Amino acid sequence: METLMGISAIVGLANIGILIAMLVIYARVYRNTKAIFTVGLMFFAGMIMLHNIIAVYAYLAMEPLYAVGLLPYFVGIHIAELAGLSTLFRVTLL
Repeated sequence: METLMGISAIVGLANIGILIAMLVIYARVYRNTKAIFTVGLMFFAGMIMLHNIIAVYAYLAMEPLYAVGLLPYFVGIHIAELAGLSTLFRVTLL
């Protein structure tokens, strides 16, 4: 496996971990408050998680189909997403 593709997959898995934690928190909040806004947050987290699951699967299953020149951009996208999700997770915990 190409190193940058492996990094993208690992960062994608980290994103999935953060999203699972956020889904658990949002589900607890919804159970206690029944706030519709929380349902929106759960949907958002679910869709972003689906994106990361598909991306990690694609990196592992379709590696030969990716051009090497695209790999730095994939790493950048996943790291930017990790930064955004980490910030959202931190705000969620406050």
